[in-house]
Parts: sequence; C-alpha cells; structure tokens
Amino acid sequence: EKVVCVTGASGYVASWLVKLLLQRGYTVKATVRDPNDPKKTQHLLALDGAKERLHLLKAELLEEGCFDSIVDGCHGVFHTASPVIFSAADPQAEIIDPAIKGTLNVLKSCAKVPSIKRVVMTASVASVMYNGKPLTPDVVVDETWFSDAPFCKENKLWYMASKTLAEEAAWRFAEENMINLVVLNPGFVIGPLLQPALNGTSDIILALTKGEYTTPGFRFVDVRDVAYAHIQAFEIPSATGRYCLVQRHAQFPEILKTLNEFYPTLGLKEK
Repeated sequence: EKVVCVTGASGYVASWLVKLLLQRGYTVKATVRDPNDPKKTQHLLALDGAKERLHLLKAELLEEGCFDSIVDGCHGVFHTASPVIFSAADPQAEIIDPAIKGTLNVLKSCAKVPSIKRVVMTASVASVMYNGKPLTPDVVVDETWFSDAPFCKENKLWYMASKTLAEEAAWRFAEENMINLVVLNPGFVIGPLLQPALNGTSDIILALTKGEYTTPGFRFVDVRDVAYAHIQAFEIPSATGRYCLVQRHAQFPEILKTLNEFYPTLGLKEK
C-alpha cells in the first residue's frame, strides 16, 4: 500500500494533487484545518477512490507536533499548505512567521519518520525572481535564482519574502536532518477549480475582468500540470533540487484579448 500525506489538502493545487494521487492508487492522508467544513471537504470526498483511500485529518499548520501522528507510516509527504496573503497590518507576524514556522513544523515531523522516502514542497516563483535583477526579455530565470528576502521586505513584497524565507529554511533543515527534499516553484497557476470557492489567482483574473487590476503580464501554468509535476517529483528517483513550473509568459494586452474572446459581453478595453 502506497501511503502519502498532503498538507493543506483543500487548496487549489492540493485538491488536484489529491485527485491524481487517488487515481494512481495511493492512500492519501489529507490534512485540513476543519474536516467538518463541507466547503473545504465535500469536493475531496466526492473524488474517485476517496471512499476507500482518502483520510481527512485535522491539522493546524502552526501547532507544534500536530503532524507527528499524521505523517507516521507515510512513504511521501506533499507540503502544499502555506498562507497566501499579500498584505497585513503586521506582515512579520501574519505572513512571514506562519510560512516559516508551518514549513518547519511539517519537516520536523517528517524527520522523525524513517519510512518517508521524499518530501515534495510547493514553493513559488515568488521565491525565485524577486532579487532586484533586471527582468529584461533577454534574461533567463532558472532554478539557480533565489529571491532576496531583504529586497522583498524593503519593497513591501511580503508574500514573496515569506515564500523565500520559508524555502530557505526548508533547504537548511532538510540538509541538517538528511531529508530528501524536492521543491516546486510554480508561476501564476490557472485552470479549472475543484473546490467551490475562488482561489487567489482566480480572484485576480476576476479583478481583471472588472478592470480593477493591471499587470505587466503573468507567468502562467495549468493547475493540472502543477499537480502532475508534484507526483513526478515524488515518483522519479532522479528528481532533485528545485523545479520552476511555468508554461509561458503572457503580456497584459494578450490576456485582455483572450478574456474578450471568451467573454465578449465584458467589453474590456485593451489598452
């Protein structure tokens, strides 16, 4: 029996990951903050194979030791849970600390379980490309790039700072504790939703349709590709280090043009 754990299982990417893992015959221990909230769990319980092989477990990211019993007996752990908040009254306490502490909390539990072959962590291009280097068209960004936390904090890029510091802490801890860690750094994730509520990136697309948001462009990747990449990162023995997951970069005018093609009644002004 192949047993894995997915943290933050009701999330956008994680829901797809759970779906694909069940399809592949895995038994999935899925952690959510409130297993009794149908908005967070119903779409997971409805998945093929869920009745036989999905176990929903309550876990609080910042509660020390609460993952100990959950990851016990697992062969792999997919750590996707992390606060996706872009602004806060106290960014250090509300965004940065939870991201670092939550990640280390999960990894500390993993370090106690010898059956765990590998931990796959969902990071973001947020921890790759924000370092003050110019992003001109000739520049190639790859997995050797790390965002610079002081630069992010200086520019009030709190989410980017949190993802950067959490990933740095994860690599340090994994090295010190001999954990086989693979990190995935997806771009702007889009695609069909399994959960009933809009996720952060869908919210931004919605804001674009209302003319409330502008952007130079997005580095898009499909949510199903991101979920599948997590499984490959776990199953392929030679997978190692970090992987940037970006399908393509689309400029703002192209995004508006596409939205107009799909939803002509919106009449979005293509600037």
